[in-house]
Amino acid sequence: MAIRKNNAFSGDAIADFVYLDHAASTPMRQEAIEAMTPYMSGIYANPSGSHRFSRIARKAIDEARDDVAEVLGCKVGEVVFTSGGTEGDNAAIFGAVRHNSGVAVCSAAEHHAVLHCVENLKGKVVGVDATGVIDVAELERVLQEAQLSDEPSDRVSVVSVMAVNNEVGSISPLRQVAKVVRANAPGAVLHTDAVQATCWQDLREISKLVDVLSVSAHKFGGPKGMGITMQRLGLEIDPLIVGGGQERDRRSGTHNVAGIMATAAALRATDSSRDAEVARVTKLRDALVDGVMSEIEDVIETVSRDKRVAGIAHMCIGGCESESVLYLLDEAMICASAASACASGAMEPSHVLTAMGVDKKYSMGALRMSLGHTTTESDIDRAISALVGVVRQLRRNKVKA
Repeated sequence: MAIRKNNAFSGDAIADFVYLDHAASTPMRQEAIEAMTPYMSGIYANPSGSHRFSRIARKAIDEARDDVAEVLGCKVGEVVFTSGGTEGDNAAIFGAVRHNSGVAVCSAAEHHAVLHCVENLKGKVVGVDATGVIDVAELERVLQEAQLSDEPSDRVSVVSVMAVNNEVGSISPLRQVAKVVRANAPGAVLHTDAVQATCWQDLREISKLVDVLSVSAHKFGGPKGMGITMQRLGLEIDPLIVGGGQERDRRSGTHNVAGIMATAAALRATDSSRDAEVARVTKLRDALVDGVMSEIEDVIETVSRDKRVAGIAHMCIGGCESESVLYLLDEAMICASAASACASGAMEPSHVLTAMGVDKKYSMGALRMSLGHTTTESDIDRAISALVGVVRQLRRNKVKA
């Protein structure tokens, strides 16, 4: 049987792209690649074994766990290695409800890894404001109403509010959320999806506010298929994956040693360079948005810059559809994304923009350009030139039609 060869781009061809989709996945950091390489070939023993070879692998995991705990600002025993943000989100929400029964609550702008869990459990979805962050007053009303019920099944068992919105980049008021949850649902687990926060915010400040925190390695220069959950010691939630009892019975399955080493290395590198990167990327993002808006009319910045993280430039372009914009940007070798999804043969605005109340005239032309540690000034210049040309072309074609 013949082995099919991968139809891969050459390194030179990939280098020709301008990659502005870091919020979807980041390029792996060199530190991560170097950290994982020895564990992909030479050190291959199962770390759960009892022999010396296994103990070498287990020691490496222990050291990686120490590093992760320091960056998260938590105890070593609170670090759980997972397969990514989706697993972490699912485990927190399903695990809390299965253990305590009750109701799950989240915001209307959560990532689907949270939102679909809450909907599946027939929980409560709280509205958001025009910036995409949870309406704290509405959250308080929902929690108070639940506490008044005599039925234990009506009590809130878990509240999940993301640290940073994955589409528009808005920063949630987690300190206010935590205060409201502790006061009105003291028995509830407070979870945050911090997947988009890792590159731009100090996770130590976030983790101290919550009971469970989830991140995904490929969002900060680590490998795909790896994640980290911070789960407070003593917190009882049912595990999503059972079996061999790894991770203190909180997440069974043979450890991905290479992935864990790469994840810890990427997290360390991200943490140590964060302040400088935030300053650098903020300037690039502002130059990108200003450059586009100075050349094209009828473009709005979806969320003001002081309310979102440095790495996300989200714009809505009047008179254009995201699908067409992205197709032509791809032809110009610019990698970007949009929040629209095809439903019933028609393009519909994303659930986030709908929840924010963005006019459909603009939400249909949503565009997210997300920056990261490899983004350069040259990338920004090329992206501005390409996007301006694309929008002008689409508008001309629309007039002719």
